[in-house]
Amino acid sequence: MTSEDVKENYRAVVLGAGGVGKSALVIRYITDNFIEDYDPTIEDSYRKNYSIDGVSGILEIVDTAGQEGFGTLLDQWIRRGKGFVLVYSITSLQSFEQAVKFRDSILSIKENDDVPIVLVGNKCDLESQRKVSTQRAKELAEQWKCAFLETSAKEKINTSQVFTEIVKTIRKSEVVVREVQPPWPRLASRCTIL
Repeated sequence: MTSEDVKENYRAVVLGAGGVGKSALVIRYITDNFIEDYDPTIEDSYRKNYSIDGVSGILEIVDTAGQEGFGTLLDQWIRRGKGFVLVYSITSLQSFEQAVKFRDSILSIKENDDVPIVLVGNKCDLESQRKVSTQRAKELAEQWKCAFLETSAKEKINTSQVFTEIVKTIRKSEVVVREVQPPWPRLASRCTIL
């Protein structure tokens, strides 16, 4: 892909509680490998070329810490992010509740109620250990007006769809912004310099 082919350049931030499989999900998408064991992440950044609906671009994915104690970094991650993948484990109600808190932080820091978000229930291969029903997560996503997917990094279920969906969601939000905000030249014609 040449620089002329790249039409878009987006940054997606992956947030969620510790141990929900954020890194496994990202690495499965980037390298198509599954990592069984990992060291807790503070921040890793990956770039991947994509072509979605005939438009090429580069997606930068920021894989973040899920542990408490990274509050100042959380603010930075959110400020720099264009879209957000909120990940919880279907085997942990606490991680689901944490996803709600992450969204609240995003809306507060961005000072906007319409931020591109995809809600992701990871580890759907562990159905026998499920603590968060698919229906409950779907209802939350409907309330938030965002996309929802259940994934398994281990079994490669919906892993690439998550990142396709966040790109599409960011695109939609940019179209809305362009339609709402008048372009600069029209504004300039109304200015008077004294």
